[in-house]
Amino acid sequence: MSRDLFQILKSADIWSESIPLKRSEYLGNSGTTDQNVYWVEEGVLRISSTDAEREYGMRFAYSGELFSRLDSYIKAVPSRYQVQALRKTNLRAATKVDFEHTLKRHEGLSELWQEGLYQLIYDMLEREDDLMINDPQLRLNRVLKRSPRLFQEVPHKYIASYLRMSPETLSRLLNS
Repeated sequence: MSRDLFQILKSADIWSESIPLKRSEYLGNSGTTDQNVYWVEEGVLRISSTDAEREYGMRFAYSGELFSRLDSYIKAVPSRYQVQALRKTNLRAATKVDFEHTLKRHEGLSELWQEGLYQLIYDMLEREDDLMINDPQLRLNRVLKRSPRLFQEVPHKYIASYLRMSPETLSRLLNS
């Protein structure tokens, strides 16, 4: 997301008071509707999905970033995703109505937001490509190159889930 967009949105009078989350605490569970946009003031969050057998890491949100549970934000349906703090985290929330009203009020802001969404879509396509690669080392190398922050801020067990490999495989690949 562009710095201009973030600075304008950050200064908008749409954000809630700080929402503190303890390490491992959930902001929202799957099956709940959440049409807020969140600004991560500090901390790291993991957005994941669960099936009958296990939990899968989908994305991460870091300090200084915006995120939402997009399925719920866009369609006003219960989300398939849960959001968990990986360490002490502080967030601020803006409702969809306030957020979108702010985008419309400021000249050029909608275009900046659209560019950010396009980047998100591109990143998601890159992630899909990564998941189709059978070679775990190649998958790891692509993510290392694209997302070095991931390896600085996220515990390896969650990175392994994100990469769809066991923690042991990730450890072996990182040490080779």
